[in-house]
Amino acid sequence: MSKTWLKNHPTMIMGILNVTPDSFSDGGEYITETQIKDKAMQMVRDGAAIIDIGGESTRPGYREIPVDEEIARVIPAIKAVRAVLPNIWISIDTWKSEVALAAIQAGADIINDQWGAKRDPKIAQIAAAYSTPIVLMHNRPNREYDHFMTDVKKDLQESIEIAKNAGVPSHHILLDPGFGFVKTPAQNLEILRKIDELVAMGHEVLLGTSRKSTIGLVLDLPVDQRVEGTGATVVYGQTKGCTIFRVHDIQPIARMIAMTDAILGNVEVPNN
Repeated sequence: MSKTWLKNHPTMIMGILNVTPDSFSDGGEYITETQIKDKAMQMVRDGAAIIDIGGESTRPGYREIPVDEEIARVIPAIKAVRAVLPNIWISIDTWKSEVALAAIQAGADIINDQWGAKRDPKIAQIAAAYSTPIVLMHNRPNREYDHFMTDVKKDLQESIEIAKNAGVPSHHILLDPGFGFVKTPAQNLEILRKIDELVAMGHEVLLGTSRKSTIGLVLDLPVDQRVEGTGATVVYGQTKGCTIFRVHDIQPIARMIAMTDAILGNVEVPNN
């Protein structure tokens, strides 16, 4: 890797670039090489510091695809983005170690695992071997919680141990609360309300609330009209210590983040 991941980086936006035909929000919208390049460059102009490339949908009821098919989707996209943006951080949104390995070898820098290294623990070994940061998202097979927040933190701690035992250094372990995954709308709001408890676990926290159904439920809005609701969750998470935000609507969210950073004193503001 040519870049070094530092924990004390500025607040970052992870832009979502799906190369799937069935993503809940923008599936099939950016599938040609030219479209991928154009979209990625626009993301960076709008304020993205990371481009997150995914080849398998994570929408409710999604169809799991074979490893070879997922690799065939994401590798050309990674190479296309890397060709026009040689210095951008690229993350691969996958839980499969074979896909993660192929993606890193093609130019990806970060692994974004929606199963927290539990579906395929070898993915943590890949992260360790290639000195790659890994996002461990909270997920589980069911909603059978005894004590919701306690169970979430226990689940995440298990993922952290998998990564550490594989040799991933602490500063390369990032946590994601899994907003919208195996949680009721009330639980999604609770985990956001108490996100500082996850921040207190000692690792960076990435928040991915963009356009999620809980926002649509609260505001009674369709998926393409949820930018304000997403922004509210982002700003709240930022004030609670989250450092990376995975979003679709990059430009407006980037402006909200910049303003919040100024309020929090995280950036120097001109006096005149």
